[in-house]
This record gives sequence, C-alpha cells and structure tokens, in this order.
Amino acid sequence: MNPFFRFLLLYAAMYAAFGLASPFTPALLHERGLGVSSVGLFLGLGTAIRAISAPLAGRVADGFAALRPTLSVCAALAGFASLLLLLPRQPLLLLAILFLYSVALAPVVPLSDALALGAAKPDPGQAKPHFSYGWVRGTGSAAFILGALGGGQAIAGFGFSALLIASAVLLFAAALAAWFVPELRREDRSPQDRTDFRAGLALFQIPAFRRVLIIAALVLGGHAMHDNFAVIRWREEGIDPRTISILWSESVAAEVIVFFFIGEPLLRRIGPAAAAALCAGTATVRWLVMGATAAVPAMAVIEPLHGITFALLHLTCMRVLTAAVPPHLAATAQAVFGTVGVGLATSALTLASGELYSLFAARGFWVMAALSVVALPLTRGLRADPGS
Repeated sequence: MNPFFRFLLLYAAMYAAFGLASPFTPALLHERGLGVSSVGLFLGLGTAIRAISAPLAGRVADGFAALRPTLSVCAALAGFASLLLLLPRQPLLLLAILFLYSVALAPVVPLSDALALGAAKPDPGQAKPHFSYGWVRGTGSAAFILGALGGGQAIAGFGFSALLIASAVLLFAAALAAWFVPELRREDRSPQDRTDFRAGLALFQIPAFRRVLIIAALVLGGHAMHDNFAVIRWREEGIDPRTISILWSESVAAEVIVFFFIGEPLLRRIGPAAAAALCAGTATVRWLVMGATAAVPAMAVIEPLHGITFALLHLTCMRVLTAAVPPHLAATAQAVFGTVGVGLATSALTLASGELYSLFAARGFWVMAALSVVALPLTRGLRADPGS
C-alpha cells in the first residue's frame, strides 16, 4: 500500500479517537464520581504530565531511530488506559489511570507528524514532495469531527462505557497502522548521541525553531479564549443554538478546506514569512472583531478565518520545522513544539482568558489580538532553513 494511504489510515484512526474522547472527558470524569474542582485538577495535572512525557518520548524515539515502534506502543498503551477507565470509580485509581493515559497519549501526535512530514519530504535533488501532508492532517481534522459526532451518539445510546470502548478500539487501530508507515529517514548516529538527552537542547540553538515556537505560542495559543468563551459570548447575545452550531461548523469546515486544498499551494507561492505574517494579521482582525461585536453577519464572515489563523499557520510551522530541524531531532522538535510550546501556551492563556472574560467580557478578545500583533515582527524574514 502507498505510504500516503497508510498515513491516512493512521490519522483517521488517531483523530477519530481524539474526537470521541476529548470533548467528553470532563463529563466522563464527573460521571465517574469526581467533583467539578477535582475534574479541573485532574485535567490540569494531565496537561503538565504531557508537557514532560512527550519531549522525553520524542528524545528516546530520536535517539534510537525508533519513531514508528514508539508511536505504536504509546497508542496501544493509551487504548489500554481507556479500557481501564471502565474499572470501579475510585479517585486514586482514576488518577493513576489518567497518569498512564496522559503519559502514553502525549507523544502520539508529535511522533505521527514527524513520521508523516519526513515521509512527505522530497528526496535530495527533487523539488516535489512524495505526498501532501495537508491532506493527511486534513483527514485527521475530518475524522475528529466525525468522532465528536459519534461520541455524542454513543453516549446518548449506550452511556460512557461505549465511548471508552470505541476510543480504545480506534487507538489500537492507530497502533496497528503505525507499524505499516515508513520509518523516518536519517543518518546513522553514534551510541553516545542516541543516549544523550541533552542533545535535545540543541533545538533551541536553531533560530528558526525558536521563532516558530514563539509565533505559534502567541497566535495558536490566542485561540484559547475563542475555544472557551465564543459560545458563551454568543449565547449571552441571544444567538440561538442552531445558529451557533452553524458558526462553529464554519470554522471547522474552513480548517479542513485549507488543509486539503488551499494551504500548501499558498505556502509554496508566498513562502513561510508571508504566510506566518498573514496568519498573525488575520488573527489580529479576527479577535478585534470578536471583541467589538457578536452580530451574526460579522461572525459568519470571521469564523472561516480559522482556516488561516489555525490551519495555515500549522502548515507553515510544519514546513519550517521539517526544513530547519535535523532528522535526528525531528520527534523531539515536534514534541517540544506541540506540548511545551503550543500546549503550555494554550493552557496558560486558557487560565488567563477566564480572568479576562470575567473582568472585561468580550473586550478580553482584544488581549488575544495584541498577542498576534506581538507575533508579527517575528515573522519577518522567516525561512525554512536553520539560519532564519
């Protein structure tokens, strides 16, 4: 089977599992007997654990040139942890299971992206990539949507146990699919390089890596307020649930369209610097409008901008990381980018957005706009090479 289709199967299974579990995890923990404050504490601990486990797993995978088996084992362990949540409802047991789940799940996306980007990268002397990473990632986004829709139906019909079983099956399927994708191509490393965890610090000596990390933290992290308070804002303004659903669907549809059709051709045409500047500028406009009005026509215009502020920026960051980071640090770079950079920034801004919204209501979105403005100067001269 063509490597492209193997990655499609991997991303479809992986993101469908995420779609099943992610939107309903807080409700699942509450249903398992945790109070609201405990749910927040457990989820916060999970975020902290992922920020540690993903870079460590990425460094191990890089050191031993074993991204594919590491990915397969992590996905299988995450599926096993999902099944363990079917056990009796004891808080300490739940905490232990969530610890295993967070440790195992954190490296799955970074390892998958490192493998997919490496396989898509053209051979030396060739200009054309083997396949479009955007199509692979877009398949993941579409699978996430289907998983979220299926998760709601599963809970309504059979309860949370069916959700856990379905999520576990999909993660096991992802673990199996991971065995059949090609391993990352790289040069041989010495035994000392393989076991030296300090080698991962070399990432921060790459200017392009540092700049992309900061840009993504400011712009992608700024989406936290939208993800948590856009619906609250719209409901406060009297927008009915059906219209809210359409508005939210616009942003998701735009994301998929950019991943599939628009993002990579545009990125090839204008380059990483202009693409990153376009994303930061568009995010600035999006959050300024969000803070100024909740009128449905205005929201209908700006919600599809998610395709630029998220999907195009993701593709831009992946393009720069693939070109600027040496292959023997690819998994570590993806893990640091996704969990330490974007993940922790999103978590911090999620906490901050609650305070901002309570103090300033919708005008808190203007703080997110300011973060995007701060990112704009960093996009200047950004290139897909180590010296940019």
